[in-house]
Amino acid sequence: MTDAPLIETSSEEERRLFIKEKYPCIADCDMCGLCKVFHGKDPENAYHDYIKGIRSFTDVSDDYKH
Repeated sequence: MTDAPLIETSSEEERRLFIKEKYPCIADCDMCGLCKVFHGKDPENAYHDYIKGIRSFTDVSDDYKH
């Protein structure tokens, strides 16, 4: 997987697609664990600020490292 698109050089749709591809829902919560990592949020909701261009991918990711 490539690095996250920079806010300065990407569109909102490019960032949304990146998140969808990086964190796909496999519809098997017992095997996946993404919802647990993102505190019950869908990854697209968890990365809302990044997708909208408010905060960088790294900044948002830091929110979920604990």
